[in-house]
Amino acid sequence: MFELLMAGSWAMLPILICSAVALAIILERFWTLRRKTVVPPGLGSEVREWARTRKLDPEHLNALRTNSPLGELLAAALTVRNRPREVIKERVEDTGRHVVHRLERFLNTLGTIALISPLLGLLGTVFGLIRMFFAVMVSGVGDPLKMAGGIGEALVCTAAGLCVAIPAYAFHRYFRSRVAGLVVEMERQVFLLTDELTATTEAAPSAAAGAVRVARAASTAS
Repeated sequence: MFELLMAGSWAMLPILICSAVALAIILERFWTLRRKTVVPPGLGSEVREWARTRKLDPEHLNALRTNSPLGELLAAALTVRNRPREVIKERVEDTGRHVVHRLERFLNTLGTIALISPLLGLLGTVFGLIRMFFAVMVSGVGDPLKMAGGIGEALVCTAAGLCVAIPAYAFHRYFRSRVAGLVVEMERQVFLLTDELTATTEAAPSAAAGAVRVARAASTAS
């Protein structure tokens, strides 16, 4: 294998660097984008229970904010829970842009590697062919070893570039899809919490108005 890589000459160096970076990104994204880390099971229902029972002290909110990306979004909604629904939505959208940006971290780099790896392989191919033509110019076509060296360099670079680009592109698409699915799930949990907060906010003035009417009726009767 080492001899095969060496046959690609200097053009193999940037391709190998790209492969190492791509592998590191893939492993890091697999670890970071675990579903239980981004969208912990049961967190949404637990937070909605907090909203119903008024367990919304700063300690709960700080713990929720550092819990997970979903917790950060839910904490953003709870911070402005007494505001109108439009204000809650704007706060969640602002926070959501930062959360999604972190979820998509390094994906642009992975896509760039998928794009440039075949070009690096093509560059090595071109230099290999140039080397072969120079060998033909110097010694003619009577020395097949020199021609084979240039052809081998060209083929090795092409194959190496494709071997890096194909997995990088596949994982780039996979992680994009995974982030999109996680974002949809987080949106669903935020909508459920927003409905809960809206219902609670609307119920409080109604209860207060009812208490006032009862008090007025009691004073009139007396």
